[in-house]
Amino acid sequence: MKITGIHSEKQGKTQERVVISTTDGNIECIFHNAGDTRGVIWLCGALGGFDGPSFGIFKILSERLVADGINSLRLHYRYPGDFEECVQDVLTGVDYLKQNRIDKVALVGHSFGGAVAIQAGTMSREVKAVVGLASQTYGAQRVAELAPRPLLLIHGERDRNLSVNCSKYIYQWAEEPKELSILKNNGHFLREAHQELLTWIRDWLINKLGKRE
Repeated sequence: MKITGIHSEKQGKTQERVVISTTDGNIECIFHNAGDTRGVIWLCGALGGFDGPSFGIFKILSERLVADGINSLRLHYRYPGDFEECVQDVLTGVDYLKQNRIDKVALVGHSFGGAVAIQAGTMSREVKAVVGLASQTYGAQRVAELAPRPLLLIHGERDRNLSVNCSKYIYQWAEEPKELSILKNNGHFLREAHQELLTWIRDWLINKLGKRE
C-alpha cells in the first residue's frame, strides 16, 4: 500500500485533521505536531476511533505529549476489525511520520489494537517501543520479534472482554525487555486507573523514545 496524497486541515495551533490517501483507500487521522523526531501512533480496538479507552486517554495524552516534544498520530482504520488491513494502516502511518522526519516511533494499542501494534512493530525498523493495553492474543504470536525493543503490557484483572490471561500469554511469548502489569479492580477499558495511566504511559514513552532533539 502506497501513499498517493495527503490532505490536512488545521484544528488548532498543534493539531491537524489528516487524510492519508493510499492505493487502497483513505486513512483518517488526527496529527499532533510537536516538531521533533519522536512520535506515537495510537490505535483503538476493533471498531476503530480516535480517543481510546479510559475516558479518551489517547486524546488526552496526545495533547499533553506535545509539551514534551513528542508528536502523536491518532489513526482510524480503513476497515475496522480486519487485522491484516489494520496492520497495513499502521505501517502507512509510520511512513507518514517518516515523511515528516519522525523516525523514532512508539505504537500504543488497546484490545484488538494492542495486537495490531505488536504485529506492525515487528515489521518496521522505525518502531522503537510498543504498549499493549488489554491486548488480544490473536495476531500477537510474533511478539518475540520485537526484541530488543521494549514492550509494556497492561491489563485489568477484571477484564470480561479479554481475559487477563491474554496479556500473560503475550508476556510469556515475548523476549526481554518486557513488562507486564495487572491492574486490580480494573475492567477492559481501564477506567479505574485513569489518572495513574496518564502519568505512567507518558513517562514510559518519554523514557523509551529518548530525549528531545
